[in-house]
Amino acid sequence: MNKPILILKNVPRENPGLVEILLKEHNLEYQIIDFYGSTVIDSIENYSALIVLGGPDSANDLTPKMQNELTLIRKTIRLKIPYLGICLGLQILVKAMGGIIEKCQTSETGFRDPENKFFKVRLTEDGRKDGLFKNLPDSLNVFQLHGETIRLTPRMTLLATGDFCKNQIVKIGNTAYGIKSHFELTDDLLESWIIEDSDLQKLHPGQLRSDFEEIKKEYQNIGKQLFHNFLTVAGLINIKKE
Repeated sequence: MNKPILILKNVPRENPGLVEILLKEHNLEYQIIDFYGSTVIDSIENYSALIVLGGPDSANDLTPKMQNELTLIRKTIRLKIPYLGICLGLQILVKAMGGIIEKCQTSETGFRDPENKFFKVRLTEDGRKDGLFKNLPDSLNVFQLHGETIRLTPRMTLLATGDFCKNQIVKIGNTAYGIKSHFELTDDLLESWIIEDSDLQKLHPGQLRSDFEEIKKEYQNIGKQLFHNFLTVAGLINIKKE
Protein backbone atom coordinates (compact mmCIF):
# COMPACT_ATOMS: atom_id res chain seq x y z
CA MET A 1 0.00 0.00 0.00
CA ASN A 2 1.28 3.46 -0.90
CA LYS A 3 2.02 5.82 1.95
CA PRO A 4 -0.35 8.79 2.31
CA ILE A 5 0.68 12.43 2.02
CA LEU A 6 0.50 14.31 5.32
CA ILE A 7 -1.00 17.83 5.29
CA LEU A 8 -0.59 20.00 8.40
CA LYS A 9 -3.08 22.77 9.13
CA ASN A 10 -1.75 25.51 11.42
CA VAL A 11 -5.11 27.27 11.86
CA PRO A 12 -8.67 26.18 10.97
CA ARG A 13 -9.18 28.68 8.12
CA GLU A 14 -6.00 27.60 6.25
CA ASN A 15 -7.27 24.67 4.20
CA PRO A 16 -5.39 22.93 1.36
CA GLY A 17 -7.71 24.32 -1.34
CA LEU A 18 -6.39 23.49 -4.81
CA VAL A 19 -3.84 21.11 -3.30
CA GLU A 20 -6.63 18.85 -2.06
CA ILE A 21 -8.50 19.11 -5.37
CA LEU A 22 -5.40 17.97 -7.25
CA LEU A 23 -4.71 15.10 -4.84
CA LYS A 24 -8.26 13.85 -5.41
CA GLU A 25 -7.86 14.16 -9.20
CA HIS A 26 -4.78 11.92 -9.00
CA ASN A 27 -6.43 9.52 -6.53
CA LEU A 28 -3.61 10.09 -4.04
CA GLU A 29 -4.21 9.16 -0.44
CA TYR A 30 -3.70 11.95 2.09
CA GLN A 31 -4.30 12.78 5.72
CA ILE A 32 -5.00 16.24 7.14
CA ILE A 33 -3.93 16.87 10.73
CA ASP A 34 -4.89 19.96 12.73
CA PHE A 35 -1.58 21.06 14.20
CA TYR A 36 -2.99 23.70 16.52
CA GLY A 37 -1.89 22.67 19.98
CA SER A 38 0.77 20.35 21.35
CA THR A 39 0.45 17.75 18.59
CA VAL A 40 3.51 15.58 18.14
CA ILE A 41 4.00 13.41 15.06
CA ASP A 42 6.66 10.78 15.64
CA SER A 43 6.09 8.65 12.56
CA ILE A 44 6.78 10.91 9.58
CA GLU A 45 8.38 7.85 7.96
CA ASN A 46 4.84 6.54 7.43
CA TYR A 47 4.10 9.33 4.94
CA SER A 48 5.21 9.85 1.34
CA ALA A 49 5.41 13.66 1.64
CA LEU A 50 4.70 16.50 4.03
CA ILE A 51 2.75 19.64 3.09
CA VAL A 52 2.58 22.44 5.68
CA LEU A 53 0.01 25.19 5.20
CA GLY A 54 -0.07 28.79 6.37
CA GLY A 55 -1.14 30.37 9.65
CA PRO A 56 -0.75 33.39 11.92
CA ASP A 57 2.18 32.00 13.94
CA SER A 58 5.78 33.02 13.47
CA ALA A 59 8.52 30.48 12.95
CA ASN A 60 10.35 32.46 15.65
CA ASP A 61 7.72 31.57 18.27
CA LEU A 62 8.99 29.63 21.28
CA THR A 63 5.69 27.82 21.81
CA PRO A 64 5.60 24.03 22.15
CA LYS A 65 3.60 23.92 18.92
CA MET A 66 6.29 25.69 16.91
CA GLN A 67 9.13 23.74 18.48
CA ASN A 68 7.35 20.49 17.65
CA GLU A 69 6.81 21.66 14.08
CA LEU A 70 10.43 22.69 13.62
CA THR A 71 11.57 19.32 14.93
CA LEU A 72 9.19 17.51 12.58
CA ILE A 73 10.44 19.41 9.55
CA ARG A 74 14.10 18.84 10.42
CA LYS A 75 13.37 15.12 10.59
CA THR A 76 11.47 15.26 7.29
CA ILE A 77 14.40 16.91 5.51
CA ARG A 78 16.94 14.60 7.13
CA LEU A 79 14.98 11.58 5.88
CA LYS A 80 14.69 13.18 2.41
CA ILE A 81 10.90 12.99 2.48
CA PRO A 82 9.46 15.45 -0.09
CA TYR A 83 8.25 18.67 1.50
CA LEU A 84 6.10 21.59 0.39
CA GLY A 85 5.63 24.59 2.68
CA ILE A 86 3.13 27.34 1.91
CA CYS A 87 3.53 30.78 3.56
CA LEU A 88 4.18 29.85 7.22
CA GLY A 89 5.22 26.44 5.92
CA LEU A 90 8.00 28.16 3.96
CA GLN A 91 9.14 30.15 6.97
CA ILE A 92 9.24 27.11 9.23
CA LEU A 93 11.29 25.24 6.62
CA VAL A 94 13.84 28.05 6.41
CA LYS A 95 13.99 28.46 10.19
CA ALA A 96 14.35 24.71 10.74
CA MET A 97 17.28 24.57 8.35
CA GLY A 98 19.22 27.50 9.78
CA GLY A 99 17.79 30.54 7.97
CA ILE A 100 16.45 33.74 9.52
CA ILE A 101 12.85 34.92 9.78
CA GLU A 102 12.34 38.68 10.13
CA LYS A 103 9.73 41.35 9.55
CA CYS A 104 9.33 42.41 5.95
CA GLN A 105 9.63 46.17 5.46
CA THR A 106 6.48 46.06 3.35
CA SER A 107 3.71 43.71 4.46
CA GLU A 108 2.27 41.89 1.46
CA THR A 109 -1.49 41.42 1.65
CA GLY A 110 -4.03 40.55 -1.02
CA PHE A 111 -3.62 40.69 -4.78
CA ARG A 112 -2.24 44.22 -5.21
CA ASP A 113 1.01 45.80 -4.10
CA PRO A 114 1.43 49.33 -2.66
CA GLU A 115 1.57 50.65 -6.24
CA ASN A 116 -1.85 49.05 -6.93
CA LYS A 117 -0.32 46.54 -9.34
CA PHE A 118 -0.90 42.82 -9.04
CA PHE A 119 1.75 41.17 -6.88
CA LYS A 120 4.14 39.15 -9.02
CA VAL A 121 6.99 36.76 -8.46
CA ARG A 122 9.69 36.24 -11.08
CA LEU A 123 11.72 33.09 -11.53
CA THR A 124 15.46 33.21 -11.03
CA GLU A 125 17.81 31.36 -13.36
CA ASP A 126 17.69 28.43 -10.94
CA GLY A 127 13.91 28.62 -10.89
CA ARG A 128 13.63 28.47 -14.66
CA LYS A 129 15.65 25.24 -14.62
CA ASP A 130 13.71 23.61 -11.79
CA GLY A 131 11.06 20.97 -12.37
CA LEU A 132 8.69 22.80 -10.00
CA PHE A 133 8.06 25.34 -12.76
CA LYS A 134 7.77 23.05 -15.76
CA ASN A 135 5.27 24.47 -18.28
CA LEU A 136 4.94 27.71 -16.29
CA PRO A 137 5.87 31.29 -17.29
CA ASP A 138 8.79 33.21 -15.79
CA SER A 139 6.49 35.78 -14.15
CA LEU A 140 3.49 34.77 -12.01
CA ASN A 141 0.67 36.74 -10.39
CA VAL A 142 0.38 35.83 -6.70
CA PHE A 143 -1.93 36.30 -3.72
CA GLN A 144 0.02 37.30 -0.61
CA LEU A 145 -0.83 37.22 3.08
CA HIS A 146 2.21 37.69 5.29
CA GLY A 147 4.24 40.24 7.23
CA GLU A 148 7.51 38.34 7.63
CA THR A 149 10.26 37.47 5.20
CA ILE A 150 13.23 35.12 5.11
CA ARG A 151 17.01 35.25 4.85
CA LEU A 152 18.59 32.19 3.33
CA THR A 153 21.70 30.20 4.07
CA PRO A 154 24.18 29.36 1.27
CA ARG A 155 22.73 25.84 1.12
CA MET A 156 19.30 27.16 0.11
CA THR A 157 18.42 27.92 -3.52
CA LEU A 158 16.30 30.94 -4.38
CA LEU A 159 13.84 30.05 -7.15
CA ALA A 160 11.67 33.18 -7.37
CA THR A 161 11.81 36.79 -6.18
CA GLY A 162 9.35 39.61 -5.52
CA ASP A 163 9.57 43.38 -5.64
CA PHE A 164 9.03 43.96 -1.91
CA CYS A 165 9.78 40.82 0.12
CA LYS A 166 12.53 39.57 -2.18
CA ASN A 167 12.86 35.89 -1.25
CA GLN A 168 9.63 34.25 -2.40
CA ILE A 169 10.21 30.62 -3.41
CA VAL A 170 13.01 28.48 -2.03
CA LYS A 171 14.41 24.99 -2.50
CA ILE A 172 16.49 22.90 -0.11
CA GLY A 173 18.06 19.70 -1.37
CA ASN A 174 16.25 17.91 -4.17
CA THR A 175 12.61 17.76 -3.03
CA ALA A 176 11.99 20.36 -0.31
CA TYR A 177 10.25 23.55 -1.43
CA GLY A 178 8.82 26.63 0.27
CA ILE A 179 6.43 29.11 -1.36
CA LYS A 180 5.53 32.40 0.29
CA SER A 181 2.34 33.07 -1.71
CA HIS A 182 -0.95 31.18 -1.87
CA PHE A 183 -1.35 29.27 -5.13
CA GLU A 184 -3.85 26.99 -3.36
CA LEU A 185 -6.45 29.79 -3.35
CA THR A 186 -10.10 28.95 -4.09
CA ASP A 187 -13.32 30.97 -3.79
CA ASP A 188 -14.16 29.29 -0.48
CA LEU A 189 -10.71 29.98 0.95
CA LEU A 190 -10.83 33.63 -0.07
CA GLU A 191 -14.27 34.09 1.49
CA SER A 192 -13.22 32.53 4.81
CA TRP A 193 -10.06 34.62 4.92
CA ILE A 194 -11.96 37.84 4.14
CA ILE A 195 -14.18 37.12 7.14
CA GLU A 196 -11.56 35.80 9.57
CA ASP A 197 -8.14 37.26 8.73
CA SER A 198 -7.39 40.55 10.50
CA ASP A 199 -5.02 41.77 7.77
CA LEU A 200 -7.45 41.09 4.94
CA GLN A 201 -10.19 42.83 6.93
CA LYS A 202 -8.28 46.07 6.32
CA LEU A 203 -8.89 45.72 2.57
CA HIS A 204 -12.14 46.18 0.67
CA PRO A 205 -13.81 42.76 0.28
CA GLY A 206 -15.43 43.69 -3.02
CA GLN A 207 -12.05 44.62 -4.48
CA LEU A 208 -10.52 41.36 -3.31
CA ARG A 209 -13.32 39.37 -4.96
CA SER A 210 -13.07 41.43 -8.14
CA ASP A 211 -9.30 40.99 -8.33
CA PHE A 212 -9.59 37.23 -7.91
CA GLU A 213 -12.31 37.01 -10.53
CA GLU A 214 -10.09 38.92 -12.97
CA ILE A 215 -7.18 36.47 -12.75
CA LYS A 216 -8.84 33.34 -11.34
CA LYS A 217 -8.82 31.10 -14.41
CA GLU A 218 -5.14 31.67 -15.14
CA TYR A 219 -4.21 31.70 -11.45
CA GLN A 220 -5.83 28.36 -10.68
CA ASN A 221 -4.40 26.77 -13.82
CA ILE A 222 -0.96 27.88 -12.66
CA GLY A 223 -1.64 26.61 -9.14
CA LYS A 224 -2.69 23.20 -10.42
CA GLN A 225 0.36 22.96 -12.70
CA LEU A 226 2.65 24.00 -9.85
CA PHE A 227 1.28 21.40 -7.45
CA HIS A 228 1.27 18.80 -10.23
CA ASN A 229 4.95 19.57 -10.79
CA PHE A 230 5.69 19.16 -7.08
CA LEU A 231 3.99 15.76 -7.03
CA THR A 232 6.01 14.77 -10.09
CA VAL A 233 9.34 15.95 -8.64
CA ALA A 234 8.45 14.10 -5.44
CA GLY A 235 7.88 10.91 -7.42
CA LEU A 236 4.24 10.66 -6.31
CA ILE A 237 2.66 10.65 -9.77
CA ASN A 238 3.78 9.03 -12.97
CA ILE A 239 5.58 11.52 -15.20
CA LYS A 240 4.20 9.70 -18.27
CA LYS A 241 0.74 11.07 -17.40
CA GLU A 242 1.85 14.61 -18.29
